[in-house]
Amino acid sequence: MTSDRLYRITIEPGKCGGQPCIRGLRMRVTDILELLSAGASFEEILADYPLLERDDLFAALEYAARQTDHIVLRAS
Repeated sequence: MTSDRLYRITIEPGKCGGQPCIRGLRMRVTDILELLSAGASFEEILADYPLLERDDLFAALEYAARQTDHIVLRAS
């Protein structure tokens, strides 16, 4: 299953330490997640970072959700 939004997430060696960014901009997925977790609204983030688009924020959330979607193995 793929999403049309995930193409917005780019990883480039030498840019932001090779961490996932939004559309090649120097805005990391982590930066967006930290803003959202601090209580910033989509509208506030988009106003403060005019190069970002609403779908960029959804892409960051989707990327993070997929990164945490894995099986956890536990010893019995």
